[in-house]
Amino acid sequence: RASLVGPSLSVPFREGRLILGTWQQIAFVDFDNRPRRRVLIVQVMGE
Repeated sequence: RASLVGPSLSVPFREGRLILGTWQQIAFVDFDNRPRRRVLIVQVMGE
């Protein structure tokens, strides 16, 4: 499943806002049906 969706995502920012298209959004999808703790890491790079 990771090969279909991908384990990571890079999204550009401009003036503190995400640059997404009109119909684009970011969603976290978990295909594993076993309940467990998840860790989401957000790394911001830039000036």
